[in-house]
Parts: sequence; C-alpha cells; structure tokens
Amino acid sequence: MLQKLEINGVHATVNDSLRKYVTKKIGGLDRYISRQFRESVHAEVFLKEGKTKNNDHCTCEVLLHLPKQSIVVKESALNMYAAVDIVETKLKQQLQKYKDLHNNGKMRRHLFGRLRRQGAP
Repeated sequence: MLQKLEINGVHATVNDSLRKYVTKKIGGLDRYISRQFRESVHAEVFLKEGKTKNNDHCTCEVLLHLPKQSIVVKESALNMYAAVDIVETKLKQQLQKYKDLHNNGKMRRHLFGRLRRQGAP
C-alpha cells in the first residue's frame, strides 16, 4: 500500500466505503513501483462531482509524485467507482512506462550475464 495517500472531495462527500475503495485501488499500485522508489511516492486523489442540465458526472483525478516525474491522470464517468477503476488502469500503464524508462539497467545486465553463463560450456 502507498503510505502517503491523500483523498480529497471537491463538491462531493467522501464516505467511508468510497475512501476504502480508493485506498484499495490506488494504494495497491505500489507493486508497479520499484522498491527503491516506494518510500518517496506521494499520491493525491481528487474526487469531484459536477452537475449540468443534461447529466451528472463524477471525475477522479490522481496526481502521483514520483522521484523523477509526476504523473497526472484524470477521468470522468457516471459514478465515482467507475471513474476510480478507469484511473487505476491508466495509472498501471503509465507506471509501467515509468518503470521501463527509469530502470537503472542493473537487472538487464544481470539477466544477460546469467544467460551468457548458462549458454557457455
């Protein structure tokens, strides 16, 4: 679980079940972050409700502060739980890109070295 997780409601009330759901979904993204960066990751979740004449929409916006970059994902849906689910899948994709980009290369060297040793007689 992410240790630094802030959940804010803008023009919306955040009840216990919604807070628990967001903590489970967004807080569980730490497994997609490298172990060396997990301590310094900070997430801010903004849950907004907007009402217009024709429809009601709920928006979930997540700011994920990582050591070398910040990731912002925003999505609207008809209910708050659906918006949180969509944001979670988008964040998984963004974190995978971040991990590929900022990996230090040690793992790759170890894997290639291991493969070379296994292939040599």
